[in-house]
Amino acid sequence: MPLRIGLTGGIASGKSTVADRFAELGIEVIDADRIARELVKPGAPLLERIRRELGEEFIDGEGKLDRRRLREHVFAHPEARARLEAILHPAIVREMEAHARKSTAPYVVLVIPLLVEKDLQDLVDRILVVDLPETEQLARVCERDRVDPEQARRILASQASREQRLAAADEVIDNAGSKDALRQAVDELHLKYLELA
Repeated sequence: MPLRIGLTGGIASGKSTVADRFAELGIEVIDADRIARELVKPGAPLLERIRRELGEEFIDGEGKLDRRRLREHVFAHPEARARLEAILHPAIVREMEAHARKSTAPYVVLVIPLLVEKDLQDLVDRILVVDLPETEQLARVCERDRVDPEQARRILASQASREQRLAAADEVIDNAGSKDALRQAVDELHLKYLELA
């Protein structure tokens, strides 16, 4: 099995930008959020389970998951969030492990937003944290996801603290600088991971 790099960070910290750069360098990226979207496509067994356990109101007229409505609900109701995670997380982990096992690359990047929160450190060999000050995260979440600051704060509060993520990290990319600096940091880590593999 290749070296497994767990890429994590708070919401809107720049994980996707970092993952995209690794992909440009020819590295396989296995993204938990993309896998989750595949697992809840219309007609998928997990979507039907969400419908049964959380309610019909989270399925739109086309039979698709109403992500925005579900997100608002689970961040306002912790018990619903726990049920949703119990449905999705085991299947996501199984898919990620299967993809990593099949890879012939020297290393793979597993993008796992909740790596620290869900204690998934054993799924990876190294943890790479994309770091960004919380004030910048809040601004990005509000702009990107079109949510109000209060909802953005609830989302941030539901995640591991910046300190918890940094304590778990083997490597950290500071994303408070320019895109060029971010790109250079990824390129340097790419060389390091090739050596470690």
